[in-house]
Amino acid sequence: MPQIDLGVPKGVVESLPEEDGTAERDMRRAIAGIQSRLNEEIEGHDPAAAAEVVADAVERMEQQASTYHEFVPELRAWGQSPIYAIAWRNLYVELIGQLY
Repeated sequence: MPQIDLGVPKGVVESLPEEDGTAERDMRRAIAGIQSRLNEEIEGHDPAAAAEVVADAVERMEQQASTYHEFVPELRAWGQSPIYAIAWRNLYVELIGQLY
């Protein structure tokens, strides 16, 4: 089974406010962790078992995206910027697309 290689989508990074790059570093770290766990879990497995591992990861990412999506109206209601919640939601959606 080939190794999974995930990356931070350019559009997600460009949507972040220009600050110290902390959010981008956090995203890169999260992606590296996801990629590493997936590769460790699928290594040595037959394709059916590997597909199950990836499907479970996709399901977790869908839940994460949904959670961040729910934060958006709450943040707006409190007068806060939802840009980070939107960026993290979009990141998980993009990662799901990369896995497909």
